[in-house]
Amino acid sequence: MPQKISAGLLMYRFKPTLEVFLIHPGGPFYKNKDEGVWSIPKGELNENESVIDAAQREFEEETGIKPYGPFTSLGDTRLKSGKTIHAFSFKGDWDGMLTKVSTFALEWPPKSGKIVHFPEVDRAAFFSIDRARKKLHEAQHIFLKKLEEQISNIKS
Repeated sequence: MPQKISAGLLMYRFKPTLEVFLIHPGGPFYKNKDEGVWSIPKGELNENESVIDAAQREFEEETGIKPYGPFTSLGDTRLKSGKTIHAFSFKGDWDGMLTKVSTFALEWPPKSGKIVHFPEVDRAAFFSIDRARKKLHEAQHIFLKKLEEQISNIKS
């Protein structure tokens, strides 16, 4: 079985301190969950797609925001499931609107035979790094650490 690979973008800004942009997964499983379930916008690579191309495509598909570089690698992390996530950072901003959000189909309620479409993302927001550590899925915390290291290297 081929290894699953995802790629994503971590958008950041300074207002006046460092903030990062995260998304909350849509659908019934995450409806009442908050801390530890947010994510960077990411998704699986298409066949013959580079990680940076996939990261840009997924970011726009999930948020409606067209990302512009330069993009800086934040490396990758491997999940317990075996999936690898590659991440890149870029400086950007957001007007507070989610547009063109992708949906997924799910039988809901379970065993009902009824197919319901849910948004892949139901909320998005900028968070301070400390708040992002509480919101973000633990496996992705490494990307916050790497972003902080990148920014401190730029400032020094």
